[in-house]
Amino acid sequence: MTSTRKGDNVRNIGIIAHIDAGKTTLTERILYYTGRTHKIGEVHDGEATMDYMPEEQARGITIMSAVTTCDWKNTHINIIDTPGHVDFTIEVERSLRVLDGAVGVFCAVGGVQPQSETVWRQADRHRVPKLVFINKIDRVGANFNQVIFQLQEKLKATPLIITRPFGQEEKFGGVIDVLRQKLYIWKNDDLGAEMEERDLPPEAVEEAVAAKSTLWETLAENDDEIMEDYLENRDITEDKLKAAIRRATLTLKLVPIYCGAALRNKGVQPLLDGIVDYLPSPIDFPTIVAQDTNGHPVTIELREKAPLVALVFKIQMMEQGRKMSFLRLYSGKISEGEEAFNPRTRQKDKISRILRIHAGKRDRLGEAKAGDLVGVIGLRSVTTGDTICAPGRPVLLESIKAATPVISIALEPQNSADLDKLTETLTKLVEEDPTFKARIDDQTGQTIISGMGELHLEVLTQRLAREFNLNVHIGKPQVVYRETITKATEGEGLFNRELAGTRHSARAVVVVTPLTRGSGYQSAGKLAHPEIIPPALLKAALSILAEGEYSGPVQGYPLLDLAVTLTTLELSETEDNEAVVRMAVSQALRRALSQAAPTLMEPFMRLEVTTPDEFMKELIGDLSARLGRVEDLASQAGFKVIHALAPLSELFGYSTAVRSQTQGRGGFTMQFSHYDVIERK
Repeated sequence: MTSTRKGDNVRNIGIIAHIDAGKTTLTERILYYTGRTHKIGEVHDGEATMDYMPEEQARGITIMSAVTTCDWKNTHINIIDTPGHVDFTIEVERSLRVLDGAVGVFCAVGGVQPQSETVWRQADRHRVPKLVFINKIDRVGANFNQVIFQLQEKLKATPLIITRPFGQEEKFGGVIDVLRQKLYIWKNDDLGAEMEERDLPPEAVEEAVAAKSTLWETLAENDDEIMEDYLENRDITEDKLKAAIRRATLTLKLVPIYCGAALRNKGVQPLLDGIVDYLPSPIDFPTIVAQDTNGHPVTIELREKAPLVALVFKIQMMEQGRKMSFLRLYSGKISEGEEAFNPRTRQKDKISRILRIHAGKRDRLGEAKAGDLVGVIGLRSVTTGDTICAPGRPVLLESIKAATPVISIALEPQNSADLDKLTETLTKLVEEDPTFKARIDDQTGQTIISGMGELHLEVLTQRLAREFNLNVHIGKPQVVYRETITKATEGEGLFNRELAGTRHSARAVVVVTPLTRGSGYQSAGKLAHPEIIPPALLKAALSILAEGEYSGPVQGYPLLDLAVTLTTLELSETEDNEAVVRMAVSQALRRALSQAAPTLMEPFMRLEVTTPDEFMKELIGDLSARLGRVEDLASQAGFKVIHALAPLSELFGYSTAVRSQTQGRGGFTMQFSHYDVIERK
């Protein structure tokens, strides 16, 4: 099978949202209505097509981003359904890195929730155009207008309402097409597969006309062509309006809004039309900027008849230990049996298979072209974020950033014979997931794994047993700390020794300075006369400063929020030994750090706790006992919402505490906020 589609008839999109907003439910309807599947799989039954991992089916949540494809109105749509849980945010990050557009799903009751805000910011950072689907309009407490307000206030988005609900909660009967001034309704007997178009009922006319007037005004403010027609009161055709909406969407000026109730099979087809009409194709942005191997910018043309350039955005281990690499092709094409070059490792790998992915199923392709998202087997030297390209034209695309793990546990195999197998298996899982780390503790000899949260590590340890037949003893969760300093100071390092009959001498002075939170670790050289230092020796000295980030003076945790500066480097006239320079600078750095009042920093988590009114005081008291700080209180559909910050070390088992204190009616979400020093009494 060979890909023959044109680039303008392709959409590469992601479904992004907070957990339980209905992403996977929406994706299941999209697959059913486009004919990709012949049965709607429900998340709550553990039968969703996109949640194919046993861990996903058991919990009713998405854990790994799943890729699928479908066709709608002569347009091929590649879809990535992403997780909503903060522990798996890397799946969202690497998906958005390679997608052209996204659909943000928001619960009509919950509105803009913490993780939906996080993934929206991720999409903004990657300049990904977006549509919004406001889901669960049929739920008690649904408030379409409130969600629109939150999109404006919290996300600073400019909404453009394309469909709005006809009734809400139990009175939700369909959606109003604002552009066409029509009402769409769905019958239950065909699972929403057929959409019936009707004239607006009298009670909906005034609202629909006002909505269209607002749409025109919003569009005119953001499009000069529409502004001229609007001011001169000229008729604006539907095609002209759609073209203007598309321009504004692609430039991130506006966000088209759709609504419905995916679980009740209502509102999905208009959204599919919006994906085709307003989200970009791969050829809408015809060039991207990469770098050559010397760091110089290179313009890559997104076309088939050009040298191969593709990004590896995900690694997945398959049966028999084979590795599948997920690629986004930006330029050129690949065919089975061809060689591809990895400029990072400078290795060539032969492509043995190219696969079209549909969740847990795979169809074999003969080739793939620019704009495609495919799985490839045979790329042994690659990892997440690598570029593969034509052997004769090595270039590097921007890689994929991974968050730092904040929680660790110790693992031990139940028998010593499995130790080597455990090490080998963890290496594979680390390759799959850039936010997962594994190491051997130098002091205890224990295997330590680190991840983004308790659920993240729980899922990974369950995979050890299910996929690799490895049963392990699991220790208690431990916080992954960082270290910083609290005062500025300097340290001197002196190496003066005779070795093999030659006197070696080097003196270094390093200054360390605390920085504001979030500044990271900064290293630099500020010598009075750097030109008198041989370049190789200066490079060796600065490399010691850079490497100092990874081991602090308190307990050996990485350093954050400080600057280290080499201010003096004095060498004997005959000195040409890099090792001598490195020892002098290392000594100066250690002394400076130890004298700068170093201290530990803990990860702080941002919490959103939802509770019935009568339990709010107990929860606030419990948060205070956990050294938390309440930042905001809000009301939402009969519940109170507590926004707070608290150290992760105090939050182990918090889900049980919330359930017990609210008689099972409360819940919470949390995500990493920052590292900071905390004073315990």
